[in-house]
Amino acid sequence: MLALGAGAVCAQSIKVPPTTRTVYKCQEGQKTVYSDAPCLGAQRIDVEPTRGLDKSSAQRMTGADVRAERTREQYAKIVQPALGMDAAEYARDRQRARLSSSAKTECKKLDTDMAAAEARERADAKADLPATQRALLALRSRFKELRC
Repeated sequence: MLALGAGAVCAQSIKVPPTTRTVYKCQEGQKTVYSDAPCLGAQRIDVEPTRGLDKSSAQRMTGADVRAERTREQYAKIVQPALGMDAAEYARDRQRARLSSSAKTECKKLDTDMAAAEARERADAKADLPATQRALLALRSRFKELRC
């Protein structure tokens, strides 16, 4: 009984990293690996997490986190005309609210730099591709490090 209680206390003290909706598809030799950490030549995949199970039980079974997310999305729709931000932009700004002003500025610059680097990666010839992929990996790594 004591061991079970100690396990519960230990589990509560574990700090879980914030969730991300960006997943990278990486090739490691012959294996394909999916991770939230960028790698050289990674394909970026935006994922949408599930929002509960409604159909199989005929009951609404959503957690507090999903309800809070839906409330934030509804709020974003209401204030969109005033703020000029859609739900995704509002969520991104809300997540970055805890960052320092210099980190927010760097994150905003990384947004545009990564989009440009990804476009270059798609358009580059095979000879230029490794340099472009290394630059993109550096941008993505900094983006993750800042917790943008």
